[in-house]
Amino acid sequence: MKINRVEAIPFVIPYRKPLRFASGSVEVAEHVLVRVHTDEGVVGIAEAPPRPFTYGETQAGVIAVIEKLFAPNLVGVSLLEREVIMSRLNRTVGNPVAKSAIDMAVWDALGRTLDQPVTELLGGYTDRMRVCHMLGFDDPAAMVDEAERIRDNYGIRTFKVKVGRKPFQLDTAVVRALRAGLGDEVELYVDGNRGWSPAESARAMHEMADLGLLFAEELCPADDVLGRRWLVQQCDVPFIADESAVTPADVTREFLGGAATAVSIKTARTGFTFSQRVHHLAEGLGVEVVMGNQIDGQLGSMCTVVFGSAYRLTSRRAGELSNFLDMSDDLLTEPLQIADGTLTVRPGAGLGVDIDPDKLARYRQDR
Repeated sequence: MKINRVEAIPFVIPYRKPLRFASGSVEVAEHVLVRVHTDEGVVGIAEAPPRPFTYGETQAGVIAVIEKLFAPNLVGVSLLEREVIMSRLNRTVGNPVAKSAIDMAVWDALGRTLDQPVTELLGGYTDRMRVCHMLGFDDPAAMVDEAERIRDNYGIRTFKVKVGRKPFQLDTAVVRALRAGLGDEVELYVDGNRGWSPAESARAMHEMADLGLLFAEELCPADDVLGRRWLVQQCDVPFIADESAVTPADVTREFLGGAATAVSIKTARTGFTFSQRVHHLAEGLGVEVVMGNQIDGQLGSMCTVVFGSAYRLTSRRAGELSNFLDMSDDLLTEPLQIADGTLTVRPGAGLGVDIDPDKLARYRQDR
C-alpha cells in the first residue's frame, strides 16, 4: 500500500453559464486531475480546482508544486501514514487545493485497497445529503428564473445567493425578489465574498431581517478586524467563515476572535484529513457547519458529499453540491444525478466513481 507515483493532469471544460460573484468569476473549469498510484496497482483520484482570486493558486502552479515538491516526497510512503503525508505536504506554505487533492486521492486509494467506501472509513453516518444551489450575479428576474428552474427540475429547495455588489440598490432587491418568487418553503442565505463594508453589511442584513435568512457568509473582509467583530455581534443569524478560514488554525482564530459563528468546510481546500479536524473543532464548540462548494466538477462534488454524509453535523444542512450542472461536460464514467433535492454517495470502494478515459483524453491539456 505504498505510493509509487503522483500525477497532476491539467484539463479544461467550459461552463455553459459562468458563475459571477464579488471576488471573481468562473467561466471555464481549468482544473487538475490528481492520481495517486500505489505499488499494488491501485489508483486513487481527486480534483483540484484552483481559485487564484481566493487562494492564489493557478492550474500551472498546482501542477508545478505537485510534480516538483509533493510527489518526490511521497514516494515510498504508505497510504496509512496520513500524518507523515500531511507533515511532508505542510513543509510547503499555502497551496491548499494541491494538498487537498493529494490527500483525497490517498483516501480514495486506501478505500479501493481495503474494498471499502471512503464515507464509511470517515464516519458512515448516512449515504446522502440535501443539495443547496449557488446563485451567481445576475439581474433579479434572471436569478428568480434560475432558482425556479433548479427547484422544479431537481427538487432543490436551498439557495445560497451571491451578494456583494451594491447592497441597497441591487443585492437586497435580488434577495427580496427570490423570497417573493419562491415563497417561504425554500431556504435562502447570502454570501458576500467580502464585497461589502461592515457598515453596509449591517444595514443590508437589517433591511433583509424579514426574509427569514438562514445564514450570512463572508459579507465583509476578515481583515476588517474590529468591524467584522462588530458586524457579527449585530447579526441574528449564524455568520459563516469561508475564505477567511482556510486551515483549522484559521477557524480557531475566527471563532475565538468573534469574527464568525459558523464555518464552511470545503474538501477542495482541506481535503478529508483537515476537514475532519475542522468538523471535530466545530462539533466541540457547538457551531453550525455547511459543506461549501469550490465551483467543483462532479469528482469534487462527490468528494464533498462523501465527506458531508459521513457525519451527523455536516449532513444536517444542505450542502453546496450542484454547480457542476453549469459545466458543459465532465470526466466521470457515470454522471452524478440530483433527485428530489438530494445527492447520494455511489456504492463501491473508495469514492465510488471513475474517470472516463476518452473524456480525459479529450479535455486534458498536457498532450
